Amino acid sequence: MNIFINRKLLSAALVPLLLSACSGSENAKPADEHGETEGGHAEEGHIALTAEQIRVAGITLGRPAVGSAGALQLPATIEGDPQGTQAVSAAIGGRVVALNRHLGQSVGRGQTLAIIESREAAQLQGEVQATKARLALADSNLAREERLFAQRVSPEQDVIAARTAATEARIAYRLAQQQVAAAGGGGGQLNRIAIAAPISGQIISRSVVLGQTVAADAELYRIADLSSVSLALNLQPADAGRIRPGAVVTVSAPGRQASGKIGFVSPALDPATRLVPAIAILDNRAGQWRVGEAVTASIALAGDGGDTSISVPSTAIQTVEGKSVVFVRTKEGFRAVPVVPGDRAGPNVIVRSGLRGSEEIAITNSFALKAEIGKGEAGHED
Repeated sequence: MNIFINRKLLSAALVPLLLSACSGSENAKPADEHGETEGGHAEEGHIALTAEQIRVAGITLGRPAVGSAGALQLPATIEGDPQGTQAVSAAIGGRVVALNRHLGQSVGRGQTLAIIESREAAQLQGEVQATKARLALADSNLAREERLFAQRVSPEQDVIAARTAATEARIAYRLAQQQVAAAGGGGGQLNRIAIAAPISGQIISRSVVLGQTVAADAELYRIADLSSVSLALNLQPADAGRIRPGAVVTVSAPGRQASGKIGFVSPALDPATRLVPAIAILDNRAGQWRVGEAVTASIALAGDGGDTSISVPSTAIQTVEGKSVVFVRTKEGFRAVPVVPGDRAGPNVIVRSGLRGSEEIAITNSFALKAEIGKGEAGHED
């Protein structure tokens, strides 16, 4: 009997000493009238801890996520925004005699990217000069006929014919100019065509080298306005139904993180992969994301049943006596609340029952609270 009493007294004395050592700043307090201390367990599942002890133990507090079924994590690829990316092609075939812009350089709309030399370019430029000369002659004839008609020397039909010829010559000249513009514009010589940038942006691809002969419609450059980029995602059909346009996407890579929103979820599966393509748009004015870069995307999932689902970080859930529990903050410390976990969604776990969603809970280092419960149970066994 004396041995049993001594062990009880020793256990009661050790608990405050251990907590005092854990806090590093709190002095052990004597047991209360129930034989429990400040760091003890007044009732099963309750842990008394001060704010200082919580801080020293490294326990982070937070609240469950309500109205979201957690997050889906999957690999993704940074791509240029489809609305801000444009291929630059050669409208006519020929030899590349100048390349004025290189990979990574910025370019303004209308600036010359390359110059192509060819006989077709010479024909187009020659047609412009010929139609210009014919227009000048037609305008001169019209002016002469109008003057003669005013002097009652020429009949009116001669004026009408001259006016028609001048109109046709003007149309031919404009058509020749438009053909040159469609091919790229003037290149400084009759046998050259300049290829101009259709948009402002950054050159992300160059498919030719100096002196190369290219065919008509061959791609020379690809320009992207990288102030915003897109995120290419491939979703499982089961997940695609839980992701809606406007859903928040968190993109992470070593040393970087940013948020964007889902802009498009395809209504059809990709026939090759049997996955659902989706696109998110990211602000990239800081230039931290590169086209083609592999990243990790975390997408907030829409909850089932009217967006009332509750989820917590997986680090908040511990197993005590074979049951899953979450440690809820109380005035005195924490209380272990049994929960029924559901599906895992990225770093979160759906909580099917046990929480209301408004509680403040331990989300990191909750294993320290589990250890405190274990100490209390060991003490009671003694």
